[in-house]
Amino acid sequence: MASPLHSIQLPLDDDLLLMQTGSVLRKVKSRSWKKQRYFRLQDDGMTVWYARQAGGRTKPSFSISDVETVREGHESELLRSLADEIPLEHGFTVVFHGRRPNLDLVAGSIQEAQSWVQGLRRLLEIITSMDQQEKMDQWLSDWFQQGDKDQDGRMSFPEVQRLLRLMNVDMDPEHALQLFQDADKSESGMLEGEEFVEFYRALTQRSEVLELFDMISGDGQKLTLLEFVDFLREEQKEGEQASDLALELISRYEPSESAKLRHILSIDGFLAYLCSPDADIFSPARRPIYQDMSYPLNHYFIHSSHNTYLLGDQLRGQSSVEGYIRALKRGCRCVEVDVWDGPSGEPIVYHGHTLTSRIPFQDVVATIAQYAFQTSDFPVIVSLENHCSREQQEVIAQHLTEILGEQLLSTTLDGLLPTQLPSPEELRGKILLKGKKIGTLEEELGEASGDPEELEEPGEEEEEPEPELEPDPLDFDETARNEGKRKVVSCRLWCPSACCQTGPQVPGPMSGSPLLPKQKSKSALCPALSALVVYLKSVPFRSFAHSKAHYRLYETSSFSEAKARRLVKEAGNEFVQHNAWQLSRVYPSGLRTDSSNYSPQELWNAGCQMVALNIQTAGLEMDLCDGLFGQNGNCGYVLKPAFLCDPQSSFHPERPSSPTLTLLIQVISGQQLPKVANSKEGSIVDPLVRVEIHGVPGDTARQETSYVENNGFNPYWGQTLQFRVRVPELALLRFVVEDYDRASRNDFVGQYTLPWACVQQGYRHVHLLSKDGTSLHPASIFVHIQIREEPDEDED
Repeated sequence: MASPLHSIQLPLDDDLLLMQTGSVLRKVKSRSWKKQRYFRLQDDGMTVWYARQAGGRTKPSFSISDVETVREGHESELLRSLADEIPLEHGFTVVFHGRRPNLDLVAGSIQEAQSWVQGLRRLLEIITSMDQQEKMDQWLSDWFQQGDKDQDGRMSFPEVQRLLRLMNVDMDPEHALQLFQDADKSESGMLEGEEFVEFYRALTQRSEVLELFDMISGDGQKLTLLEFVDFLREEQKEGEQASDLALELISRYEPSESAKLRHILSIDGFLAYLCSPDADIFSPARRPIYQDMSYPLNHYFIHSSHNTYLLGDQLRGQSSVEGYIRALKRGCRCVEVDVWDGPSGEPIVYHGHTLTSRIPFQDVVATIAQYAFQTSDFPVIVSLENHCSREQQEVIAQHLTEILGEQLLSTTLDGLLPTQLPSPEELRGKILLKGKKIGTLEEELGEASGDPEELEEPGEEEEEPEPELEPDPLDFDETARNEGKRKVVSCRLWCPSACCQTGPQVPGPMSGSPLLPKQKSKSALCPALSALVVYLKSVPFRSFAHSKAHYRLYETSSFSEAKARRLVKEAGNEFVQHNAWQLSRVYPSGLRTDSSNYSPQELWNAGCQMVALNIQTAGLEMDLCDGLFGQNGNCGYVLKPAFLCDPQSSFHPERPSSPTLTLLIQVISGQQLPKVANSKEGSIVDPLVRVEIHGVPGDTARQETSYVENNGFNPYWGQTLQFRVRVPELALLRFVVEDYDRASRNDFVGQYTLPWACVQQGYRHVHLLSKDGTSLHPASIFVHIQIREEPDEDED
């Protein structure tokens, strides 16, 4: 029986009717794994379940709200590889938010495949058009479905008790029974439809919001327009716009039409406002593009990816064009392509000398062309790590030119020698190649300066090393070295060159084994490929003095994370000045074979623009990256503070001297926190909140609340945490909710990260995200934010 609550109202549609009837579809994971499963859209219109066969025991497969898009068969990399045995017209792919793998399915006919594609797309349109109340109604309907164990459309008290445990509520049985009986208006001993809604409303009474409302309301019944204006101005720090804003918010969130006419706000309207995007901790004004995009490229932090083709680890992970799709759709503007000689004269992309799979370079370029500007129309930088012979370099240049067409920038914008790098605004819709280049722009444009450094051999110019400490699953122990045998281990360093000289000859990357000690060749650079590098010529970094004396503004250097960190500590101010006029790219250590990440913060502190991360790996580092680039329209470019754009800047990232701000965060309460993944049935979280500041070393700090025992539904903390911040322009604020465990490490529940510049003061909700960065709606924490200017403690 369908849920009696406000679930999705499905249109009378043949496609959706077929989905509700169900279909036998082939689930495809690889060339060798293809199995039939019975898929069916549930009556709630929100979830798809599956079984091994029609009539079999069903399990949840996915929620429509987890789906990002649906692709047809010819758009699937996996299904295209099976085109010799599966008609592409029968296939389709369900793509999920976050890092969840795609679901490739094959129907029995073209018509059946199209019904699923069109039906899923229609449901996505319905969900994305939902307003805040409709999303809450749907969320409540989902819980009713889970709690209604016998699916009769009603809930007994035992079913309600079971549901409370599922919802992270540990409630006294007598109190729960009282709420149940109060909501059971029909006195049937069962909750139906609106009775369950009444029970939920009683369960979710926000006493802390009622107290706040009573505090700011003259009569405790309503907020007059003047009272609401005072609240917005004094508590929410809305400034001069408070009067106009109050009228807008009443019109937007007050449910009573008569109250709207009288310009007053009820408690229901006040709560609706507090839970809305207008009262989010992230300022709505900072969501769209709000920064000036007309400065030179080197004035911006640029969202950058490392080994973009990888979906897994650096040794055996899958290489896939999906990596580029995910990166570009996240707003990434600098992607990396490692290209090697491939069979039949076609270059391939993979992590050299490892067991990672290979993909054709041609497919990578086609994918970049298709997805480069779907999320942002600001320029995409392709960081090309070229390991190819002269012949296959010609093919690389041909594919770039023919596939990218006018998207590819192949000459300076005005045909003249640049006096500064062009801006993101000037480069809208353009793809720039970063790589080696023969000679200089001056020579190409007939303005050669005669500097002997301009005639460097291409082989001496720096690409991202497969550095001296690059890991490889091959290593040689002492016995194996003496016997001329090799030993396979994991996560070890490259063998010493002496070992390679005395040990066996290991085949190259395109022969039987891809694993070999480094034997780097220096193929001459192809002029056709060289000519495609314009504003981003790769050059080796030797010293800041050398760069200043010999390099040009269109030349860029790459740094390993270890080298960059060392430079920050040893010559932080020089690094800042260097990054004020030249682009820098930082990449993870070769020892990170598991595709883990380093913290990008200390490199941003020095003004490094392209701080490349393994975006396939969730965690703190990617939270910081998503937090920084979540502002400014998620366009992939964030303007650096002015003191990081001045070539004569006195700023030192390790020793900043600035006025001090005090940040006071009262962590008040939590709402509908999710259970920990894979937790035991019936377990309830003991949540605590940790607040972190990530910025310059003196600002970086973390504090946490105490934990609340057995309550993930509406925990109350009411604790104030205090921080002192010297350089707010570089600070990120991160909220983390964990499930306290006295016997082992706390479990992650949710997080939210945002730049200091985007923080709204006052009473705000922090809407939590999963480890993958997807919404955990309606999970949130309720806080009060206050920022005060304090005199510098070093001042007299």
